[in-house]
Amino acid sequence: MFIYIPVNTEAGFLQLKQDYINIPVWRFAFFTHVFTSILVLLAGFTQFSGYIMKHNPTLHRFFGYVYVIDILLVTGPASLLMSFYANGGTSSRIAFVLLAVLWMGSTAVALYHAKRKNFTAHRIYMIRSFAFTLSAITLRTWKVLLAEFTNIHPMDRYRMIAWLGWTVNILVAEIIIRKYFSNKLLHSRQVVQ
Repeated sequence: MFIYIPVNTEAGFLQLKQDYINIPVWRFAFFTHVFTSILVLLAGFTQFSGYIMKHNPTLHRFFGYVYVIDILLVTGPASLLMSFYANGGTSSRIAFVLLAVLWMGSTAVALYHAKRKNFTAHRIYMIRSFAFTLSAITLRTWKVLLAEFTNIHPMDRYRMIAWLGWTVNILVAEIIIRKYFSNKLLHSRQVVQ
């Protein structure tokens, strides 16, 4: 993030995006995404603190709203717009469009369940949402690992990273959900039947 301050259209990742940097809507989406994603990460980490939930539920709700509003109204839409211009062609674009849609969707469903005080479902969808949020970190981790330990062509590597950056996260999230919520999910299905 700091390499783009002051606004620098030739720093880091933007060296690969010179075909798009002069498109005002893309440039606005990129800088919006870069400068507001940090709020999502920070707010998201607070949401899983049992201590904050138990001892300061007001703080939990405040950071929850920061997280949700940022994803649904700022960073998520910016990410979706950027995904249509992703490097790597159709495969990468599909990966990033799906990531943006699933990220915003799981966040909206988490909010829906919180509002209805269905906190088990709320937690489940927050785990999914945060798995998508963490793609900001895992995407870069995969980038370093694949660059360091493989001889895969850079653009092929990017196509792989576009998918690995979030699919592995959501698989881990589903394992966590099954491990910690399977009894509650089974009970809720029995009640419905």
